[in-house]
Amino acid sequence: MPKLGMEPIRRDALVKATIAEVGAAGSLDVTVSRIARRAGVSSGLAHHYFGGKEDLLVAAMRHILTGYGAGVRSALETAVSPRDRLVAILAASFSPEHFEPHVITAWLQFYLLAQTNPGAQRLLRIYHARLHANLVHALRPRAGARAPEIAETAAALIDGLYLRHALGARPARPAPDLRVLAMIDSLLVNA
Repeated sequence: MPKLGMEPIRRDALVKATIAEVGAAGSLDVTVSRIARRAGVSSGLAHHYFGGKEDLLVAAMRHILTGYGAGVRSALETAVSPRDRLVAILAASFSPEHFEPHVITAWLQFYLLAQTNPGAQRLLRIYHARLHANLVHALRPRAGARAPEIAETAAALIDGLYLRHALGARPARPAPDLRVLAMIDSLLVNA
């Protein structure tokens, strides 16, 4: 009989092992057994906790997005002005931990999975909605009614630059967050 309190530890180990295995394989072409082995648990226990490989990837992305959300909230704590809020969101979106190779691979596989998996689709919608809401809140004082439109463009730039980097096209200087900020500023001039 398992010790009380082991389930959260094992779940966390499985989530981290999923990110590592998907990153090592460069795809979802990994088995639950391989993930479980890396986590130090049986594949039966992995199936018991998560169901299958796709559920493990959704849980792994929930873990990554929880870290992202904490990074955004932390960056926003020191933001005083709407522009500070915008800079904080961009800085969190392009922070170094999101560019670790295994995290990039997990993101790419998650985007693919979201095309067919309802749980992944829901999680991706939540991520997009929160990013959009944060951007609109930062942009509304300067852009007024155009804030949602500019926020949508900014979110597309964030995802686009991230995907380009993930696929090997390393961003040139200035840094991606500064490039997105410059584009947003040009959109705000016309707002």
